[in-house]
Amino acid sequence: MDPTTDNPEFQRSRDLVAARERVGAIHNDMEVMDREAAGADLDEAGQRSWDELETELRFREGEVRAFERSERLRQSRERWSSTQFSPANDPFADDPRTLSGRAVYDRSMAVVDSSVGGRHLRDDQRAQVQRVLRMQTGDTNGELVGRLLLATENPHYRSAFQKIAASQTPIFTPEESRAVEQVQLIKRAMSIGVDASGGFAVPVLIDPTIILTSQGSENDILRLSRVETITNDTWRGLSSAGVSWSFKAEASAATDNSPSIAQPEVPTRRADGFIPFSIEIGMDWPGFAEQMSGLLAEGYDELLADKLTTGTSGSNEPNGLISSLDALTNPANIELTTAGVVGSADIYGLWNQLPQRFRRRATTAWLSSTDVQNTIRQLGTTDPNFTVDITQEAIPRLFGKEYPMNDFMQDDPAGTGTQPLLVVGDFQGYLVAQRAGMTVEFIPQLFDVTNNRPTGQRGWFAWARVGAGVINPNAFRLLVNRSA
Repeated sequence: MDPTTDNPEFQRSRDLVAARERVGAIHNDMEVMDREAAGADLDEAGQRSWDELETELRFREGEVRAFERSERLRQSRERWSSTQFSPANDPFADDPRTLSGRAVYDRSMAVVDSSVGGRHLRDDQRAQVQRVLRMQTGDTNGELVGRLLLATENPHYRSAFQKIAASQTPIFTPEESRAVEQVQLIKRAMSIGVDASGGFAVPVLIDPTIILTSQGSENDILRLSRVETITNDTWRGLSSAGVSWSFKAEASAATDNSPSIAQPEVPTRRADGFIPFSIEIGMDWPGFAEQMSGLLAEGYDELLADKLTTGTSGSNEPNGLISSLDALTNPANIELTTAGVVGSADIYGLWNQLPQRFRRRATTAWLSSTDVQNTIRQLGTTDPNFTVDITQEAIPRLFGKEYPMNDFMQDDPAGTGTQPLLVVGDFQGYLVAQRAGMTVEFIPQLFDVTNNRPTGQRGWFAWARVGAGVINPNAFRLLVNRSA
């Protein structure tokens, strides 16, 4: 018998290799099916096979993530001997401003994987933090985020922050005062600024601008779109429609196929919110962190759900997906055949207008209000391709693509108008830029607006910066009401 088969590490490694190989095999099978279909719809058997492969793919990819996280945690424990840091291996022992980039990453991940610092995080949140820490681009300096993580997750800053969150005049120990000053200096290096009004940086591992992920959000636009965490005020990128290829005779000169390069920019805007609470603030950090993280993220996520849909340019808001597409002239909006009436021909026509390369992508989806989706479901009375089964919660897919609902969009219209009703496209053509770092200030007492008496509640005033914009307009098509 091979003794290596009794080794748990060997077994985990073999399982990881098998899971990765199966993911690769599924990708190959789906690629073959897509190529053989040549852009046409799959038949019933083919669609069933595709759905089965897609379901297995999600399961196998989950397996790979679980194996990789287990391996990362094992390596982290080997580096630091234990997730409970010993004095010799304390990741907070040195000033994070003086550490090398590699040391910043290693120590940050040790904190994320520890049973104290990252205990409240889900697996997708841990993966998101790791992705940000690794990123080095013109817009994102993961090393600076790592330095901020080490400074704000330092036990002395965490205890200071808990005092800040519950008292207007906290009394700090000398170690807590030094930790607060250290965080302020690192914020300056990130060009986030030090708030003269008394605000304090939210510890990285409870900061929704860093740990909020698509899995943890009920905002479908945020879940489907391209989300970037940046360390400056504006995301700057490059986009192109691609190079046009052509055939030529032997030895003939090539034509100029230079692509047209665009340089989209997405500036960030200030988002602020007030969070009232009447809860007891516990002194156990994991419990406090989980509670605080949920409070900070809930209202922030709901604000983004609204403004990523309807936000308008020039109004100190992110440019919303629907409002931005509605303002475009190229590609032009597609009007209903009959004013105030959404018909099956309109759905077929909208899908047909979306370029084929975007129809085939995994991140392509539909989006409308519940009212408009209900109208589309009722098309089954005249077109058997649409469902009329009202026992279903919603249409989960349309033309094989996800179809969530967004009630910040317009309801089914009556008569003429220009209301945007239904969008389809590759949501990676819409970018959300979140600047790393949320700040909060404690409000010690809330008063009733009618009699000015204390209500027994306290609150936090929180602010962050976030922006959004369409970076590839051709990836979407928008159905609007007919104006005449």
